[in-house]
Amino acid sequence: MFINFAFMAETEKLRIDKYLWAIRVFKTRSLATDACKAGRVKLKGQNIKPSAVVKVGDIYQISKGIERKVIEVIDFSYNRTDAKIAVTKYKDLTPVEETHAFKSVFQAPTLKRDRGAGRPTKKDRRETDDLLDSFWQEED
Repeated sequence: MFINFAFMAETEKLRIDKYLWAIRVFKTRSLATDACKAGRVKLKGQNIKPSAVVKVGDIYQISKGIERKVIEVIDFSYNRTDAKIAVTKYKDLTPVEETHAFKSVFQAPTLKRDRGAGRPTKKDRRETDDLLDSFWQEED
């Protein structure tokens, strides 16, 4: 008995939680399901259930912590694949301001000490604290 799997894939409906997991937006499918249940995945501004059916052309707004993404479905992905293939299944419509804001959070100054310089003294620690305080006050 021969089963045509290509035909089955075309008629099979794809759930949003499975799609978000397959295109590597979420690490696990249960995280994608939880995000849908918590209202962090939206279609046209409306919260959607994890069982919602994905259609080509749909635009989803996804919130993951401080990261915000807007994606448009280009093609279906029923199974999780490597990242190079996964990015071809959707178009990232996230505004540049959103991506820059996300990246700037991680660009805080880092202080390094020379290797072998020993433990910092109390005076070194105070100077470091003053430097960091002045940096954060300039940001505000």
